[in-house]
Amino acid sequence: MTGTEKSGFIAKVIGPKKRWRAYKARVKELPDNHRTAVEAIEQYLMHFVPTDGDSNASMFEDLADLFEQAAANGTPIREITGEDPVEFAEAFVQNYSEGGYAPARARKRLVEEIERAAGEDRGAAEDTV
Repeated sequence: MTGTEKSGFIAKVIGPKKRWRAYKARVKELPDNHRTAVEAIEQYLMHFVPTDGDSNASMFEDLADLFEQAAANGTPIREITGEDPVEFAEAFVQNYSEGGYAPARARKRLVEEIERAAGEDRGAAEDTV
């Protein structure tokens, strides 16, 4: 392996990790409810795309951009995600990949986390999938 090949390989391995860490640092700085929503959407998106791809890093960076702007403007969570966070997440990911399989459990968890982030405690009585 030549020096150029070696540096290219290292950049491919380290680059995405640096971007991921920078994204996570941005999310950590969001207000609690916006951070909770981003983390729930992020977890859901993991069913669609791997986080180690450089092309997928832009999707998460765009998600952080969206919620940073919303937090700065005082935009409520539901104004971003709408009433159906699963629909929001699936439409969001379609801009970046062909999508994948998201199990019902992941869908339910996303709905519950967005409800919590939006300050809507609907309790366990309502089972949304």
